[in-house]
Amino acid sequence: MSRSGSTEDLGPADADIIDPDTYVRGVPHATFARLRREDPVSWWDEHDGGSGFWAVTRYQDLLTVSRNVSTFSSAAGIRLEEMAPEESAARTTMMELDPPEHTAYRRLVSKPFSRREVYAYEHAIRVLARSVIDQAFTTGDRFDFVEQISKQLPMRMLGVLLGVPDTDGPWLVEKGDALLGNTDPEFTLHPVGLVDTDEFRLMPFRSPAGIELFQYAQEQARLRRDHLGDDVISDLLRPKIDGDTLSEHEFNNFFTLLVAAGNDTTRYTMAAGLKALIEHPDQLAELRDAVGTDPQLVACAVEEILRWGSVTMHFRRTATADTELGGRQIRAGQKVVMWFISANYDDDQFEDPFTFDIHRTPNTHVAFGLMSPHLCLGAQLARMEIKVLLEELLPRVADVRQVGPIDRLRSNFISGIKRLPIEISVA
Repeated sequence: MSRSGSTEDLGPADADIIDPDTYVRGVPHATFARLRREDPVSWWDEHDGGSGFWAVTRYQDLLTVSRNVSTFSSAAGIRLEEMAPEESAARTTMMELDPPEHTAYRRLVSKPFSRREVYAYEHAIRVLARSVIDQAFTTGDRFDFVEQISKQLPMRMLGVLLGVPDTDGPWLVEKGDALLGNTDPEFTLHPVGLVDTDEFRLMPFRSPAGIELFQYAQEQARLRRDHLGDDVISDLLRPKIDGDTLSEHEFNNFFTLLVAAGNDTTRYTMAAGLKALIEHPDQLAELRDAVGTDPQLVACAVEEILRWGSVTMHFRRTATADTELGGRQIRAGQKVVMWFISANYDDDQFEDPFTFDIHRTPNTHVAFGLMSPHLCLGAQLARMEIKVLLEELLPRVADVRQVGPIDRLRSNFISGIKRLPIEISVA
C-alpha cells in the first residue's frame, strides 16, 4: 500500500507506535489510519515500566485535548517519560506549564518570535540562505541535502538570533541533536532506553548535553549582564515592564530548549519538504516558476510541507479529572498523548491526505498546534526559514534527484530524515 502519487510506503497496519525503532523504517501511517478508523482513543501499555497512555489519533479529538488545558494538563510533562517531582521541577520549561503560569512565562520570551520581529529578520535569513546554498554547490553536483543545507541554515540563523559566534554553531547543533535525538545512538553516547541514564534524570531530555549547555548559557549571560545587546539572549535577560525576569534556572532551561527546537525541527521539515518535491517533480517545477510571481503559492507550499513532515509527532498531556473522550473513559492521572503525525493525515479533516499538494487550501494542520495556549513559539520563524530556502534554492536548480537511501532518526517523538543524498543540475 503506497501513498497516492508517492513512492513511500504507508508501513504496517500493526506497528508498535511506542518503539523508536519503528520510525527508523518510516512513519507507520497505515497503523495510525487503522487507529483513526477503529480505535481513535486507544490504550497502550508501555514496555519500560511506564503506566501506559491513551493515544489520541483523530484531528477533532486532538483539538479537544489541546484546547482544554484545565482537564488535560502539561504540568506532569509533555513526553511519554514519567518524572518524579524533583525531576519535573528541575526540567520545567514553559512547555510544562499551564495557564496562567504558561501565559506569563510566554509573555516574557515571546517578543523576538512575534510575526513583526521575524519579518525583520527576512533579509538576514535570505543572505544566510544564499551563502549556505553557494557553499553546498561548491562541493559538486552530489551532496547530502541535510548536512550541507537544511542543517546549516537553521544553525546559522540560530547563531544570529542568539547573538553568539558563528563558529559556535556546530557545537550547539551537536548538543541540540543529543537532546532531541536522545534515543538515537548516532547522536548521543547515552541513548535513553538503551543505556542507563538515571544520573542525568535532572537534566533536560535526560541528557548530559544539558550540563554543557547550561554552562554555555551562563557564560553568555555573564558576557551580557552589563551590556545587553540586540539578540534573544539579551531579551531574555531584560526585566519586563512589570519588573519580572527569568530566574537562572528558567533561563538555562529555556536556552537549552531554544538550541534543540530552534534547529532540529526546521532542519527535518526542510528535508521532508525537499523529498516530497523530488517525488512530485511537476509540483517542484510549478513552485520554482512561482518564485517571485506567486507568493501565495509559495506560502501554500510551506504549509503543505509542514503538514506532510509533521516533525514533532506527539505531545503528552495528563488528565486532571475523570473525563470522556472519543467514547473512552479516561481517569484522572492517566497520560493522554496527542499524535500530530496522525491528525495531520486524518481524512475527515484533509481531503486525500496522502497526496502531497502545494495547492492545498485550507490547510489547518497541527504541526505547530492550532489555536491553543501552547501554539509553537517559533512557528513564524520556521515558516520564514522554509519560505526563504524555497525561494533561494529552487530557481537555481534545473533538476534535483534523490540518489541514495535516506536515514531516519531513531525516535518516537521527532520524525527526522538524517541524510538525504541528492544530485542537482544547476539552472
